Amino acid sequence: MTSMSRARVARRIAAGAAYGGGGIGLAGAAAVGLLLAEVQLARRRVGNGVTPGRVPNAEGLYGGTLPTDGAPPLRLTMLGDSTAAGQGVHRAGQTPGALLASGLAAVAERPVELRSVAVPGARSDDLDRQVALVLADGCPAPDICVLMIGANDVTHRMPPSTSVRHLSGAVRRLRTAGAEVVVGTCPDLGTIEPVRQPLRWLARRTSRQLAAAQTIGVVEQGGRTVSLGDLLGPEFAQNPRELFGPDHYHPSAEGYATAAMAILPTVCAALNLWPAEEERPDLSRREGFLPVARAAAEAASEAGTEVAAAMPSGPRGPWALLKRRRRRRVPEAEPEPSAQRS
Repeated sequence: MTSMSRARVARRIAAGAAYGGGGIGLAGAAAVGLLLAEVQLARRRVGNGVTPGRVPNAEGLYGGTLPTDGAPPLRLTMLGDSTAAGQGVHRAGQTPGALLASGLAAVAERPVELRSVAVPGARSDDLDRQVALVLADGCPAPDICVLMIGANDVTHRMPPSTSVRHLSGAVRRLRTAGAEVVVGTCPDLGTIEPVRQPLRWLARRTSRQLAAAQTIGVVEQGGRTVSLGDLLGPEFAQNPRELFGPDHYHPSAEGYATAAMAILPTVCAALNLWPAEEERPDLSRREGFLPVARAAAEAASEAGTEVAAAMPSGPRGPWALLKRRRRRRVPEAEPEPSAQRS
């Protein structure tokens, strides 16, 4: 599918989400029916090796030895599914939340308090509950929220417009409360090792379409997105034993580190911690301003690409800034015991 075709599909899905319609199906019912046997086979082969729902507790304070000058720690909250929670690794410091918290503390030269409400198996319709937890009892909003969601929407065949509607609503509530929001969009499910053709092709197509539609919904609500699909896809395909965990489905420690390296620069940019000169589009890296649907489609096909709101309107609707940021390696770190939640 071309970038322009993917942009049109993503725009139609996002429009369906905005107006409460059903949007469009990512695959015809007949095609899905023909692949049910392959789906069942893949599900039986995926998941061996890791206890479902068990993830390390990474909540706590990172960079606690850094000077604060009286300022409170930055607050980072993870929302989403098993990828956001860090399922598939055994140490807290290997989870994406811990990696992002330690990296953010190093860049900001300020402690970071990490909280996670992400749940393995969650779909986008669980984000309403997760956001309610984040904003419960009049608590001040976090400084930055990172969401990673979408894979379970595809595998459970949630209508894409429904998926985007729930994600957009979550971003809107968090932004209204004052939090910056970065969303790691739906990963490329065509890279999962046990999945065979033709399901592999369908999984890749549907996950990329959803990622593009997610980008439109998030950017229109004032958030930023980072494409995870094409970031992890080629690397998972080339190094499945290194980048997949024991269950051959969730990322390994190295896989999560790869994702965190891509997301960290966008998290820092959202908090105005990145050098101003790096915020200008770099033409040599094919960065620039595009209609949001076009930027979303390109991001779905490019490793670690960021999309953020730019101009409110243009000849073809809202415009966005597409950035291909340089990845920064993040150190593994454990939360300080005194601050870690039980």
